[in-house]
Amino acid sequence: MIYLDNAATSWPKPEPVYDAVSEAIRRGGNPGRGSSERSKAAAMDISEARGALAQIFHIPEPSRIVFALNATDAINLGLQGMVSAGDHVITSRMEHNAVTRPLAYLEDAGVGVTKVATDPALGADPEAVRAAIGPETKLVIMTHGSNVTGALNPIEEIGAICHEAGVPFMVDASQTAGAIPIDVVKMHIDLLAFPGHKSLLGPTGTGALYVASSVSPRPIRSGGTGVFSEVRLQPEQLPYYYEAGTQNTVGIAGLAAGAHYILERSVSGIFHEEQQMLQRLIDGLAAIPKVTIYGPLTSPRAAAVSFNIEDMDCADAAMILETYYNISVRSGLQCAPDTHRLLGTFDLGGTVRVSPGLFTSSEEIDAFLDAIREIAEEA
Repeated sequence: MIYLDNAATSWPKPEPVYDAVSEAIRRGGNPGRGSSERSKAAAMDISEARGALAQIFHIPEPSRIVFALNATDAINLGLQGMVSAGDHVITSRMEHNAVTRPLAYLEDAGVGVTKVATDPALGADPEAVRAAIGPETKLVIMTHGSNVTGALNPIEEIGAICHEAGVPFMVDASQTAGAIPIDVVKMHIDLLAFPGHKSLLGPTGTGALYVASSVSPRPIRSGGTGVFSEVRLQPEQLPYYYEAGTQNTVGIAGLAAGAHYILERSVSGIFHEEQQMLQRLIDGLAAIPKVTIYGPLTSPRAAAVSFNIEDMDCADAAMILETYYNISVRSGLQCAPDTHRLLGTFDLGGTVRVSPGLFTSSEEIDAFLDAIREIAEEA
């Protein structure tokens, strides 16, 4: 099988990730819950993950990385913890449902939401963000890279505008964490949500939220932390303020291994390799008659490329790729209906999305392009 659905979850994982997961689940141990060697080893896995992730994102204090169920869970912590009825939030028009649905609930509860002008290739307009900021604006939240088109929002520029206005800035890095360089200090990011199972190469069911010292979201969960048991409410020390209950130690052990693998390769090195691969893919698709590509045609961009074949339903195209060519992609709205409304593909049922990953070869890209060429000729 040629796997080109890494925007959903990366596969395969590096061998050290499989080894770390196996070792952690066979060893056992509950971090912070006892003084046994197993518990200490489990706690060390989690500490290793925080440290490696802090290096990837240039986070000065690893304790400010809060583990969550996934990026969606981390986003909910940031949104629900930062805004209340009467507040105002700014976002873009190409967000994943992980952002738009929590915002919809908040909007129903009395939170104002502004979706600023967004270009399908260039992302959100920074000046539109500046113009939308008002006295009640309590948060700006943007995806770093679209999960449909791969278009990047200019987050460093938007972060500077937010910093100047004194408005916290939250970034959803689901499609970029581990594949595109991110510096939370340089980019003025106050909250960074990211999954462990995509370009960070970890298992599913892992993710985290970086919480800068400049912000303090309200916890949305409370309970045992293994330490400070005498405190009536959730202990205010990070990460315990936000991490209630036993963590996914096994998954986080795998995430630590994935993060170390990325550090060995370097994010900048991975970025360079991936951008070359994406350009090969886009140039190849652009040369095929009847194919329409949505989003940016050049780098830098995230590794999600959407297209449609003239006179063919996107679901049919994906089914043919899977059935006759053994190539795995994704079709439909990709949990991002706002993006498809922006692209004009909503009424078409969405697009075919192809997303290569770290282990995709040039030969696999060429095989995919050959398949699309044949399918388009017969459409």
